[in-house]
Amino acid sequence: MQCPGQDSRYWDGAAVFDTKCPECGGGVEFFKDDNTRKCGSCGYRLLNPRMDFGCASYCPYAEQCLGELPPELLSKKQDLLKDRSAIEMKKYFGTDFRRIGHATRVARYVEEIGGLVMVDAQTGSDFNPAVAGIAAYLHDIGIKEAERKHQSSSPQYQHQEGPVVARDILSSLQANEGLIDEVCDIIGHHHLPRATETMNFKVLYDADLITNLEEKQKDAPSPRIHLEKIVDRSFLTREGALVAARVLLDENK
Repeated sequence: MQCPGQDSRYWDGAAVFDTKCPECGGGVEFFKDDNTRKCGSCGYRLLNPRMDFGCASYCPYAEQCLGELPPELLSKKQDLLKDRSAIEMKKYFGTDFRRIGHATRVARYVEEIGGLVMVDAQTGSDFNPAVAGIAAYLHDIGIKEAERKHQSSSPQYQHQEGPVVARDILSSLQANEGLIDEVCDIIGHHHLPRATETMNFKVLYDADLITNLEEKQKDAPSPRIHLEKIVDRSFLTREGALVAARVLLDENK
């Protein structure tokens, strides 16, 4: 059965319309089921401004329904997956608001650090904000199983148990295998950087470190000189160190 939204039998007079090319201002005719069209005047390919990509951003059969998905939709699909991962994390931790709050703060710093990273053309091209954001929400997801099985929340047990739980969550959300594999790999060693790491891992690691230090400062404040040494030596990205200086040292707040 064809999706009713894309079935021409359900179309009305608004199914064919004209819009202006954002590059040259020329007219471009769209049919309702076109996801993109090329401007006949300048050759610019533009996204259908009236297409509702809501269902396509989560439907696993979107490509069969709409054809090859444009980059804008792929990005939206991953962003929605990030939001749904946050919801699943909160459901999983239930009333454990401390861990929910920690994961949420890590995700916030991932977004801030990642925004700075993406400004850099050299490093930004290797950064995927959705992958890093999903990893942020799920990075500590193995704690409950670590405590249940091993009576410990130490990193080695988190690394062991976390990828299994994360894979179940992401599979239930119908994420693609490549994304699941990368997120689970990050979770499986998120306290222990390897000699070579992806920018997605580095941003998550730095965001987690900032959050951990921020939380420790509230419980048992360290002297400024100690924090300065950590900011200078412990972060994997220049952008992470910049955010850490703002958060921990009150620089440029």
